[in-house]
Amino acid sequence: MLLLLCAAGWAVAAVGSMMVGSTGIGWPKGELIWSFRRESTLVASLIGASLALAGVTYQAVLRNPLAEPYLLGVSSGASLAVFAWSTMSFASLQLANISQQAAAFTGGIATLAIVFLLAQRRGRLEPLTLLLVGVIVNAINGALFLLIFFLARSTDLQKAFRFLAGGLQPDLAPSQIITVAILFAASLVILLAISGQLNISMLSEAEAQSLGVRIHRLRWAAMIVASLATASAMAISGPIGFVGLVCPHVGRLLVGNDQRKLIPVATALGAALLAVADASSRMMGQLPVGVLTGFLGGPFFLFLLWQNRKTGGGA
Repeated sequence: MLLLLCAAGWAVAAVGSMMVGSTGIGWPKGELIWSFRRESTLVASLIGASLALAGVTYQAVLRNPLAEPYLLGVSSGASLAVFAWSTMSFASLQLANISQQAAAFTGGIATLAIVFLLAQRRGRLEPLTLLLVGVIVNAINGALFLLIFFLARSTDLQKAFRFLAGGLQPDLAPSQIITVAILFAASLVILLAISGQLNISMLSEAEAQSLGVRIHRLRWAAMIVASLATASAMAISGPIGFVGLVCPHVGRLLVGNDQRKLIPVATALGAALLAVADASSRMMGQLPVGVLTGFLGGPFFLFLLWQNRKTGGGA
């Protein structure tokens, strides 16, 4: 029942987003615009749902309310790998004929591993250190992006910086969208299947082990699946921030912290949020959606960070 309600809520937001700027009926030009808006809304929804799903998972397994794909560097790492794959025709990635999804997953997982390695202290992850390292890695990924752009002189300047700002990729092949949809669906099914165990992962390690849960294996499995969802989304977009931060917190206000309910609700909120952001960007002259989510999520993140430090929390 909850899944149906979530799907219905997203459908309402998606239909409303598709109607922005066009009736979608009438002359051939109107039909063309309708087709474009339908694909754009679908792509935005897939990306938003994937990022929100990953955000819920990261926050649960890391026991950190500030964790999300963008702040941990996963989004920028995956996007950087895709940009390198698509622009540097002389790179080994192209010669090996690796797909965009494989490149994105490799970049996302590699970045996540680096962040975790640098943020560990005596075998434990410190929440604020984790975020600081994530911000630094994001800055390094941005510098690498500019370096690759400089080396690939044939790259279109406007297209490259639109990608860097979190724009959705235009002219996607149907196979690319289908691949993202399949990977997202697989990630969602897996995380829903272990959502009960994710509730346990928020307990201390001793409590989780006393309940028979292999907590370390669960956390790594969940993070890999969440990174797969993020990477599949970043394969068709630039690094879009804060969707994975905002939607889980809004979801908790609606259904509480039970992951069995929170995962579908936050995922639907992510799909609806980015669909609406995409429609808003069309009204503003195709402004990259990453800019809009930054305006929304930046102040929200600062508020959560202030609240977290005030309460002495973080895990």
